[in-house]
Amino acid sequence: MNRRTKLICFMLLATLSFSCAKKKTSQKQTDTAEFFHPLKTDTLKFNSGIRSIFQDSKGRFWFGSLQEGAAVFDGKLFTYFTIKEGLSDNQIHSIQEDQNGIIWFDTQEGISSYDGKKITNHTASQNTSAYETFPKPGLASQQTVWTKTDSDLWFEAGTKEGVYRYDGQNLQYLAFPPHQVLNLYDNLFAVTDISKGKNTIWFATYVGVFGYDGRDFTIINDESMGFDRKIQQLHIRSILEDSKGRLWMGNNGIGVLLKEGDAIINFSEKHKLIHPGSQKNGNKSPEGTLEHVFTIAEDGDGNIWFGDRDAGIWKYDGNSLKNFTVKDGLTNDRALAIYEDQEGVLWFGMNDGSIYTFNGKTFEEQF
Repeated sequence: MNRRTKLICFMLLATLSFSCAKKKTSQKQTDTAEFFHPLKTDTLKFNSGIRSIFQDSKGRFWFGSLQEGAAVFDGKLFTYFTIKEGLSDNQIHSIQEDQNGIIWFDTQEGISSYDGKKITNHTASQNTSAYETFPKPGLASQQTVWTKTDSDLWFEAGTKEGVYRYDGQNLQYLAFPPHQVLNLYDNLFAVTDISKGKNTIWFATYVGVFGYDGRDFTIINDESMGFDRKIQQLHIRSILEDSKGRLWMGNNGIGVLLKEGDAIINFSEKHKLIHPGSQKNGNKSPEGTLEHVFTIAEDGDGNIWFGDRDAGIWKYDGNSLKNFTVKDGLTNDRALAIYEDQEGVLWFGMNDGSIYTFNGKTFEEQF
């Protein structure tokens, strides 16, 4: 039985299991029968990039796009969610699920949640102060400070220089600690990626990283790295704390930075994956390089995966790196999302809206 056949069987089993459990569904659980969008199809109709992939507690797969909203696949059919159905925006940064089975969408214009029947938007007022709580509709606002628990959901805050934290009751906006303003007209401290580590929650921004352990902040920026922004500069687009506690930072221009303990090295430079003629900025890079990393993930075997803007997908097994491109069957060389599902299958969301799984040797297009 090949990997595609196994995947189809898994989807059918998930669908059958869901159907059998339908009578026991509580009000807090979602139900595919309650999806209100009339258009359903078994072909994913996204043409813009797949920025987020998520498998919920029922085994359903959610896909977030760059321009066309989100879609959920129940093993047989797709259901779509866009601004027409109530989402804050059609650009989806991430998709998560809380302890009550509610699905949360982090969009470019705010946070939306879906309880199985309706979408609720939790978009903050532009006039709200930096440390004010943005509550659920109907709840009074209150002042708050930085804190965290293991069950928190964290979201990017669009162009704001901070993040949203959902603690199970309220959605709160938390501003980053004071930092040097580099350019008032650039949103340089807007969050580009978030990684939950063992003890620290990490926030990547265009010009640095903020790490919060529940008490103190770790700040990684050009100053702490000793970078001259006229020669090379941080431009972080992805971040991951792996199972060994190492922090991987994907930069747009100077490759991957790796933090182990207090030491930070340029991982791409160490493995000679920076082109000799690189301008170390946003210019396009040739094949065989690892200079513009927009997504990072770890699989169940401890391998680290990178999605490079120009040079395909890279796998690092702890000793060597392997590069996968269109030559290996991909439709394009840009992966925007890498996700390992509950069965240990790796999923890759591509810039053209296609989605692949990896069977250990080759990539198989699923949608």
